Amino acid sequence: MFTNDYLANFIHRDLLIGGPLNSIVTPYIEALHAQRYAKHTIDGYLCSVTHFGCWMKTKGAELSSVDLALIEQFLQDQLSSADSAPFGFSIHTDRAALRHLLHFLPHHPPKNSIEVELERFSDYLTNICGIAPQTCADRCRHVGQFLVSQFGNEIPVILPLTGAQIEDFLTTQSRLWRPASLRTFSSSLRSYFRFRTFQGEPTTALSAALPRIPVWKQATLPKVLSDTQVAAFLNAFDCADPVGMRDYAIARCLLDLGLRGHEVTYLTLDSVNWRSATLTIGSNKSKRVQQLPLPVSTGQAIAHYLLKARPQTSNRALFVRHRAPFDQPLSVPAIRNAMNRAFVRSDLRELFCNTHALRHTTATRLQRSGASIKEIADLLRHQSLDTASTYARVDLDSLRAVALPWPGSLS
Repeated sequence: MFTNDYLANFIHRDLLIGGPLNSIVTPYIEALHAQRYAKHTIDGYLCSVTHFGCWMKTKGAELSSVDLALIEQFLQDQLSSADSAPFGFSIHTDRAALRHLLHFLPHHPPKNSIEVELERFSDYLTNICGIAPQTCADRCRHVGQFLVSQFGNEIPVILPLTGAQIEDFLTTQSRLWRPASLRTFSSSLRSYFRFRTFQGEPTTALSAALPRIPVWKQATLPKVLSDTQVAAFLNAFDCADPVGMRDYAIARCLLDLGLRGHEVTYLTLDSVNWRSATLTIGSNKSKRVQQLPLPVSTGQAIAHYLLKARPQTSNRALFVRHRAPFDQPLSVPAIRNAMNRAFVRSDLRELFCNTHALRHTTATRLQRSGASIKEIADLLRHQSLDTASTYARVDLDSLRAVALPWPGSLS
């Protein structure tokens, strides 16, 4: 009933129903509705699906041919084409809508050559390199886009590739990514070429063709919040609102314990031991289970959220979504966006963004309170002291005290 009423008012109804995706429109809409997606979100997703269906008709593609590679081909075609009317084009909305679509296909197509290759690469990253799950997923996504752009569904043959092809691909991607993100993309491809070297193929020339994008942030001191800015940031959360209570508890985890965004995502109800006042971190870069002391302020914020704001759900994640899709843990991008909105409300958006500024602040406050580099590294779960030593540069007063006098100076 909901689907019929909804489609009756959908502006592109005839194009959608008359397209190759007609048979899965109903289960697609019903599934989004069951996950309590807002009507305007379903509207946007259906526009993306309609656009994809029209594109399929021009390519002569059938429903049975829909897979991840076909979706990536569609997205790449739209990037290079200015003709997206009457639907508009947002790569992020279209990618989200079409990835949902994959779950409602009436068939389970055999894995194509690219998907098999990505599985091998993922196994290498996980079992040989020990890469964290989120990093592994990001690298596979980047490499998948590259392989699809070069080979479609065919078996990826690396040897004929040239540096010019890699340069053209990254130039196209530079329209979508900031320099820091493009550096991550380039690192993913470099990791993939190492994997192919591990398979016995010469990829030195291809790796050399990847650009070395400067890391300018290492040329400056880490950005940290002052005590006044920390107070303004924490006061930016509305603790009378359920979402505000959740985001405030997350902010305390990030600021008091220096957690990474993905570490907060993987916290569960079982991670908190109230009797011993500890928090167990099990999903970190080192893949070691570690226990951290739970500060009073952090524990109070989490308890307040659990008692008064957390929605009813069967999901054991500590921080869950308050909007569709429900019954799922909060994602890393959602945590990042929540902190960025707090920076905006506290008039700090021009100075700080993302969650790592809070982690840097934790380390710097520890350093200024007299904690050693080893203690900072232990709390932040750094495997190397060199990673934590960057915070020593922030304490300029202590550096001046140990600096040797300049030859010939009066001091």
